[in-house]
Amino acid sequence: MELLDYIKASVLLEKYGIKSIRSSYVSTPEEAIKFAGEKNIVLKLLSSKALHKSKAGLVKVGLFDEKHIRSAFGDLVNKGKELKPYKIVAQEMSFGGIEVIIGSNIDQQFGKMVLIGLGGIYVESFKDTSLRICPITRQDAQDMVDQLKSRDVITHGGKSRDMIVGLILKVAKLVQENDISELDLNPVIIRENGYDVVDIRILK
Repeated sequence: MELLDYIKASVLLEKYGIKSIRSSYVSTPEEAIKFAGEKNIVLKLLSSKALHKSKAGLVKVGLFDEKHIRSAFGDLVNKGKELKPYKIVAQEMSFGGIEVIIGSNIDQQFGKMVLIGLGGIYVESFKDTSLRICPITRQDAQDMVDQLKSRDVITHGGKSRDMIVGLILKVAKLVQENDISELDLNPVIIRENGYDVVDIRILK
């Protein structure tokens, strides 16, 4: 299996109407500073040798000025010495929302599956997820959301339910129409009136 380039993965999502947060590869601290402008940013080191970026200390959040950006960039470069080849991506910070995972993999018996659940660091702790075999209907996607113990939290009391259902349907269509063995959007930051796909992992 091959890990799809991060920016190419975000372009693929865009084709299916799935909006990922603004991101760009940066090769120097100056490029990261220029990307940030007046906004808070995140820096991430991407390497096929480090699949769990947060646990490995490869995600630097809340970088708001030149000093912090330079320090974080230098630390990632230092960590990257043992993880070559690697790339560093800069992203805008996403504020205020609930972390959700939307994913897909291939079951040997049933084929492609799609998943929704409480995301971020809570995936392994709470294991609050629901699965369906592709293709799925809108009713299937609605049932997936309603099946979650965390449904009221994730949907902000139902206000973002339709938006999440739409995201599940788009992901299901994407994995069906492309040669994808695994897909993880984790986290997707869900707000009442919008969302940000913050991290993308696609294996072909």
